[in-house]
Amino acid sequence: MATTIKAEHELHRRRLSRNVGLGVVLILFVALVYGLTIAKVGTDPYDALGVPGNEASQ
Repeated sequence: MATTIKAEHELHRRRLSRNVGLGVVLILFVALVYGLTIAKVGTDPYDALGVPGNEASQ
């Protein structure tokens, strides 16, 4: 008894497109969090408070 490969069902195509869409959304979310983290780390927290960096330590 030989087994044959069945044609791809329509449900599998929909599931694949949902998985790809979810993967893209997750990658964009990770990129957004990474970008916000880099932007936050790259800024001086005392600039917004008006405390000069070098003069405050003297």
